[in-house]
Amino acid sequence: MLLIEQRAAVDAVATEQLRLPFEARCKSRLRARLASGAECGLFLPRGSVLRGGDTLLGSDGRVVEVIAAAEPLMEAVSSDPLQLARAAYHLGNRHVAVQILPGGLRFAKDHVLGEMVRGLGLPVEEIEAPFEPEAGAYGAHGGHGGHGNGADGEGEFAQARPRIHDHFQPK
Repeated sequence: MLLIEQRAAVDAVATEQLRLPFEARCKSRLRARLASGAECGLFLPRGSVLRGGDTLLGSDGRVVEVIAAAEPLMEAVSSDPLQLARAAYHLGNRHVAVQILPGGLRFAKDHVLGEMVRGLGLPVEEIEAPFEPEAGAYGAHGGHGGHGNGADGEGEFAQARPRIHDHFQPK
Protein backbone atom coordinates (compact mmCIF):
# COMPACT_ATOMS: atom_id res chain seq x y z
CA MET A 1 0.00 0.00 0.00
CA LEU A 2 1.28 3.46 -0.94
CA LEU A 3 1.60 5.72 2.11
CA ILE A 4 0.84 9.42 1.54
CA GLU A 5 1.71 11.81 4.37
CA GLN A 6 2.39 15.12 2.62
CA ARG A 7 1.59 17.36 -0.28
CA ALA A 8 3.92 17.41 -3.26
CA ALA A 9 5.75 20.49 -4.49
CA VAL A 10 3.56 22.87 -6.49
CA ASP A 11 5.46 22.12 -9.70
CA ALA A 12 5.50 18.32 -9.20
CA VAL A 13 4.28 16.26 -12.15
CA ALA A 14 1.70 13.62 -11.21
CA THR A 15 2.09 10.03 -12.36
CA GLU A 16 -1.02 8.74 -10.54
CA GLN A 17 -4.56 9.98 -9.89
CA LEU A 18 -6.78 9.73 -6.82
CA ARG A 19 -10.48 10.41 -7.52
CA LEU A 20 -12.46 11.34 -4.40
CA PRO A 21 -15.81 12.99 -3.58
CA PHE A 22 -15.76 16.09 -1.40
CA GLU A 23 -16.55 14.32 1.87
CA ALA A 24 -13.56 11.99 1.43
CA ARG A 25 -11.34 14.96 0.51
CA CYS A 26 -12.11 16.42 3.96
CA LYS A 27 -10.65 13.42 5.80
CA SER A 28 -7.05 13.44 6.95
CA ARG A 29 -7.02 9.65 7.47
CA LEU A 30 -8.33 7.59 4.57
CA ARG A 31 -7.78 4.30 2.78
CA ALA A 32 -8.48 4.55 -0.97
CA ARG A 33 -7.57 3.25 -4.42
CA LEU A 34 -5.63 5.14 -7.07
CA ALA A 35 -6.92 5.19 -10.65
CA SER A 36 -4.31 2.50 -11.40
CA GLY A 37 -5.99 0.22 -8.84
CA ALA A 38 -3.16 0.46 -6.30
CA GLU A 39 -4.24 0.89 -2.68
CA CYS A 40 -3.13 3.97 -0.78
CA GLY A 41 -3.42 5.31 2.74
CA LEU A 42 -3.67 9.04 3.43
CA PHE A 43 -2.22 10.27 6.70
CA LEU A 44 -2.31 14.04 6.28
CA PRO A 45 -2.24 16.74 8.97
CA ARG A 46 -5.58 17.07 10.77
CA GLY A 47 -7.86 19.62 9.14
CA SER A 48 -6.42 19.08 5.66
CA VAL A 49 -8.90 19.52 2.83
CA LEU A 50 -7.91 18.32 -0.61
CA ARG A 51 -9.00 20.18 -3.74
CA GLY A 52 -9.15 18.92 -7.29
CA GLY A 53 -5.71 19.51 -8.81
CA ASP A 54 -3.78 19.22 -5.53
CA THR A 55 -0.76 16.94 -5.69
CA LEU A 56 0.40 14.55 -2.99
CA LEU A 57 3.74 12.85 -2.44
CA GLY A 58 3.78 9.09 -1.92
CA SER A 59 6.32 7.41 0.36
CA ASP A 60 7.98 5.87 -2.72
CA GLY A 61 8.31 9.24 -4.51
CA ARG A 62 5.22 8.90 -6.71
CA VAL A 63 3.23 12.09 -7.21
CA VAL A 64 -0.55 11.68 -7.02
CA GLU A 65 -3.01 14.22 -8.42
CA VAL A 66 -6.30 14.62 -6.57
CA ILE A 67 -9.33 14.57 -8.86
CA ALA A 68 -12.67 15.89 -7.56
CA ALA A 69 -15.11 13.06 -8.31
CA ALA A 70 -18.56 13.74 -9.70
CA GLU A 71 -21.18 13.33 -6.99
CA PRO A 72 -24.92 13.93 -6.48
CA LEU A 73 -25.53 17.65 -6.03
CA MET A 74 -28.27 20.21 -6.27
CA GLU A 75 -27.79 23.29 -8.40
CA ALA A 76 -29.82 26.48 -8.17
CA VAL A 77 -29.50 29.04 -10.96
CA SER A 78 -30.72 32.59 -11.36
CA SER A 79 -29.84 35.75 -13.24
CA ASP A 80 -30.86 37.70 -10.11
CA PRO A 81 -27.83 38.18 -7.81
CA LEU A 82 -30.07 39.14 -4.87
CA GLN A 83 -32.00 35.88 -5.17
CA LEU A 84 -28.71 33.91 -5.22
CA ALA A 85 -27.36 35.88 -2.26
CA ARG A 86 -30.54 35.16 -0.29
CA ALA A 87 -30.27 31.42 -1.02
CA ALA A 88 -26.55 31.41 -0.14
CA TYR A 89 -27.35 33.18 3.13
CA HIS A 90 -29.99 30.63 4.12
CA LEU A 91 -27.77 27.67 3.18
CA GLY A 92 -24.84 29.19 5.07
CA ASN A 93 -27.06 29.83 8.08
CA ARG A 94 -27.52 26.04 8.19
CA HIS A 95 -23.75 25.47 7.92
CA VAL A 96 -24.09 23.86 4.50
CA ALA A 97 -21.03 23.75 2.24
CA VAL A 98 -21.87 25.78 -0.88
CA GLN A 99 -20.07 26.14 -4.19
CA ILE A 100 -20.66 29.57 -5.71
CA LEU A 101 -20.74 29.72 -9.50
CA PRO A 102 -21.48 32.56 -11.92
CA GLY A 103 -25.28 32.65 -11.82
CA GLY A 104 -25.66 29.66 -9.53
CA LEU A 105 -25.06 27.73 -6.33
CA ARG A 106 -24.29 24.05 -5.75
CA PHE A 107 -24.74 22.07 -2.56
CA ALA A 108 -24.88 18.40 -1.56
CA LYS A 109 -28.07 16.65 -2.59
CA ASP A 110 -30.62 17.03 0.18
CA HIS A 111 -34.35 17.17 -0.55
CA VAL A 112 -35.11 19.40 2.46
CA LEU A 113 -32.52 21.98 1.42
CA GLY A 114 -33.69 21.73 -2.18
CA GLU A 115 -37.26 22.55 -1.11
CA MET A 116 -36.03 25.44 1.02
CA VAL A 117 -34.19 26.95 -1.96
CA ARG A 118 -37.18 26.36 -4.24
CA GLY A 119 -39.30 28.15 -1.62
CA LEU A 120 -37.01 31.15 -2.06
CA GLY A 121 -38.01 31.24 -5.74
CA LEU A 122 -35.04 29.48 -7.34
CA PRO A 123 -35.29 26.51 -9.66
CA VAL A 124 -33.25 23.58 -8.31
CA GLU A 125 -31.94 20.74 -10.44
CA GLU A 126 -30.33 17.48 -9.33
CA ILE A 127 -26.98 17.01 -11.08
CA GLU A 128 -23.79 14.92 -10.89
CA ALA A 129 -20.64 17.05 -10.89
CA PRO A 130 -17.39 17.62 -8.98
CA PHE A 131 -18.01 19.63 -5.78
CA GLU A 132 -15.60 22.40 -4.76
CA PRO A 133 -17.37 24.47 -2.08
CA GLU A 134 -16.13 27.74 -0.66
CA ALA A 135 -13.46 27.48 2.02
CA GLY A 136 -15.14 30.00 4.30
CA ALA A 137 -13.80 33.05 6.06
CA TYR A 138 -11.43 31.09 8.30
CA GLY A 139 -10.19 28.62 5.68
CA ALA A 140 -7.33 29.04 3.25
CA HIS A 141 -8.05 31.47 0.43
CA GLY A 142 -7.71 30.52 -3.20
CA GLY A 143 -8.85 27.55 -5.21
CA HIS A 144 -6.25 24.96 -4.25
CA GLY A 145 -4.39 23.78 -1.22
CA GLY A 146 -6.88 24.75 1.47
CA HIS A 147 -5.29 23.81 4.77
CA GLY A 148 -8.00 24.87 7.17
CA ASN A 149 -7.22 27.14 10.00
CA GLY A 150 -10.30 27.25 12.18
CA ALA A 151 -9.97 28.20 15.82
CA ASP A 152 -11.34 24.80 16.82
CA GLY A 153 -8.52 23.01 15.00
CA GLU A 154 -10.99 21.10 12.83
CA GLY A 155 -10.11 22.84 9.57
CA GLU A 156 -11.99 24.80 6.98
CA PHE A 157 -14.94 22.44 6.66
CA ALA A 158 -15.62 21.55 10.27
CA GLN A 159 -19.23 22.59 9.68
CA ALA A 160 -19.61 21.15 6.15
CA ARG A 161 -22.60 18.93 6.89
CA PRO A 162 -26.15 20.31 7.07
CA ARG A 163 -27.34 20.92 10.60
CA ILE A 164 -30.60 22.12 12.04
CA HIS A 165 -30.09 24.03 15.27
CA ASP A 166 -32.53 24.01 18.17
CA HIS A 167 -33.71 27.52 17.32
CA PHE A 168 -34.98 26.20 13.96
CA GLN A 169 -37.13 23.50 15.57
CA PRO A 170 -40.80 24.14 16.23
CA LYS A 171 -41.55 24.60 19.92
